[in-house]
Amino acid sequence: MLTVYSMIPRPFLHIAILLLPSLLCASYSARAQAPNSSKPPNAEDAYPAGISREIHHQLLVLPFYSVFDSISFTLEGSKVTLTGQVVRRALKEHAEAAVRSIEGVTVVVNQIQVLPASGPDDDLRDAIYRSIYEDPTLARYAVQNIPPIHIIVENGDVLLEGSVDSAADKKLAAAKANAVSNVHSVKNDLIVHPKQSAAK
Repeated sequence: MLTVYSMIPRPFLHIAILLLPSLLCASYSARAQAPNSSKPPNAEDAYPAGISREIHHQLLVLPFYSVFDSISFTLEGSKVTLTGQVVRRALKEHAEAAVRSIEGVTVVVNQIQVLPASGPDDDLRDAIYRSIYEDPTLARYAVQNIPPIHIIVENGDVLLEGSVDSAADKKLAAAKANAVSNVHSVKNDLIVHPKQSAAK
């Protein structure tokens, strides 16, 4: 059945949203065997890092991955564990398939949660999105290629994930979500990553 969420076009629904900054620091265990002699020095370290970057890329370009979804991963050797929450079951399946296709990945454990279909939750997603991204202070995040504030809604409870530039923005985002009618609770897991100076 079509929902308000699935019917309303949104400029950022079909571009990647925030994967958590921890994705770039995904944990993995080093391979036990000695590096192949054909590999350059430190290749045993670069190889898992290369896999991590490729997983990150593949998740970012998944169709329909939006600000209402959040997927993260851990990498242990050649084993990848996917976690997070998504609105569409197909997105969970596509994420697993994309990661399985990566050279060097041998095992994928898919622990992504598919959020229950809910008209009221869809309405909350729309309302919270507008409340946050139409705020004059926070609107600048909406124009980024990857909108960094993810809005996860389940049975009226809201989880904010992603990153912002300041503690003030983190506090404001939570306040804007809390201000929406019918929100039961807001958990604010936004991470503050101040912008780096352009000068080097």
